[in-house]
Amino acid sequence: MKVVVQRVSQAEVRVDGEVVGRIGRGMLVFVGVGKGDTEEDAVYLAQKVAQIRIFEDANGKMNLSLSEIGAQILVVSQFTLYGDCRKGRRPSFDGAAEPQKGEKLYSRFVQELRGQNIKVETGKFRAMMDVALTNDGPVTFILDSRS
Repeated sequence: MKVVVQRVSQAEVRVDGEVVGRIGRGMLVFVGVGKGDTEEDAVYLAQKVAQIRIFEDANGKMNLSLSEIGAQILVVSQFTLYGDCRKGRRPSFDGAAEPQKGEKLYSRFVQELRGQNIKVETGKFRAMMDVALTNDGPVTFILDSRS
């Protein structure tokens, strides 16, 4: 699995013009599921995201986690994280999991975050979504369960 974590001061996702998820200060997390991914990958990355210290402490150092500051997460599925652009001009998505598996592991990722008492908002799996955010920093990290 791959996730892109962005520290945000606010973010929202819309489907057909309607807001389906909105947060204030926290993280916007894009989640991509690959063909070989398992439930263990989803649990590992959810725990990593929940515990990663990317928020500043009183000294201005990235030393605090999401739960330590009471922040929120907006989780959005994004199979294009598995887009391979090495050949030709059109991306190949052969590395992405099939939709049923992708949705199952995406849901497991969200469930694991909620199990850690984190307020989680989500997009809508397989929908065309409009995502708006204010990146705080900017601070962006890419995490891969295979790395």
